[in-house]
Amino acid sequence: MKNPKARLSRRAFLSSAAAGVVSAGIAGMYPVPGLAQQAEEKKTASGEIIYRRIERTGMHIPIVSMGVMNANNPAIVQASYELGVRHFDTAANYQLGANEQMVGSVIKKLGVRDKVNIGTKGYVPGQRVSDPKEAVKKILGLCSASLSRLKSDYIDIFYIHDVSSGQVVRDPGIIEALATLKDQKKILATGLATHANMADVINAAAETGSYDVILTSFNFTMAGDAALLAAIENAGRKGMGIVTMKALAGGARWPNPASRRNYPTEVIISAALKWVLNNPHITTAIPGYDNFDHMRQDFAVASNLEFTEQEKKFLSDNEVVLGFEFCRQCRQCLASCPNGVDIPTLMRTHMYAAQYGNLVHARQTYDTIPEGQNLRACGSCDECAAQCANSVNIDRRIRELKTIYV
Repeated sequence: MKNPKARLSRRAFLSSAAAGVVSAGIAGMYPVPGLAQQAEEKKTASGEIIYRRIERTGMHIPIVSMGVMNANNPAIVQASYELGVRHFDTAANYQLGANEQMVGSVIKKLGVRDKVNIGTKGYVPGQRVSDPKEAVKKILGLCSASLSRLKSDYIDIFYIHDVSSGQVVRDPGIIEALATLKDQKKILATGLATHANMADVINAAAETGSYDVILTSFNFTMAGDAALLAAIENAGRKGMGIVTMKALAGGARWPNPASRRNYPTEVIISAALKWVLNNPHITTAIPGYDNFDHMRQDFAVASNLEFTEQEKKFLSDNEVVLGFEFCRQCRQCLASCPNGVDIPTLMRTHMYAAQYGNLVHARQTYDTIPEGQNLRACGSCDECAAQCANSVNIDRRIRELKTIYV
């Protein structure tokens, strides 16, 4: 081992947070550089790529990485490396394994395995396995399959995918499996990926001391989520790496066209990424892209976190932030549903289909919902919409999903 370090058409869909940013854990009008950024200003001024370090692992990676999930063109992965990307995020279930295969093939072809950092994820159905031995066997198998697809004998960061409770974080089988893989040097860092109950998951991971990296949703529509901001700071201060997904609030095709009427896409992308990365506890962001223009737009931020006046204006525009209708997976809507429908996962399904254009992953996400909690259980009472802190048009999205899956 090297030591490294139903069918859906896009046309079927429309292509309370305050606008704020994190400075010392407080939501403000726009970001103030943190200590980490101040230490990097000389690099920024010279146009060099800004790197950040994961203290627990010693990994040192650029602040902008590649979320590979939606990409299926190997040339984009290669161009990303040539541009300066050094961290590639994928998962076993992205494109039914083809995503991992593509990443592995490109990295092997370039002969740069020891120069890049690969993060991938294994999904444990139901998340919690009652028998720790069964959990260990399952996770070791998942890792082995990913290693084969990635054409590598180690994985830099191996995450347990889609964790939504502290109970799963503390699962002895999961902890033992990851520790075993690390002892065998098949993985270099242990991780959890979370979309929901993120503050609880992050705090539990920091408390156990068994995880090196957290992959979490985080973007400017969450500026008012004090619990999440505090959890990120807590984990960062304990040396954990914090990798952020959904940094662009759900993708390049936002639900409400009016939300971007007065701002070019380039401004929205750069402002959103800079907001996330001005938090000194964030290691890197993994914006997903599948074309060369978005690759260049995203990575332009890697050497400059200073805001332009137009970006500041965008971030301070409350109407724009509300117009993004980003589902923060806060789960407040669940209590209002008389039928126990899994509304947050339905909202993620809609995002993957309508905003990402990833119909396979949308279907995979939908299929994780138990029969009694999916669209067939929804009575269209519209009670859930009133509970949404981010003014998400839940009713419309559920109606659109019903035309596809029911």
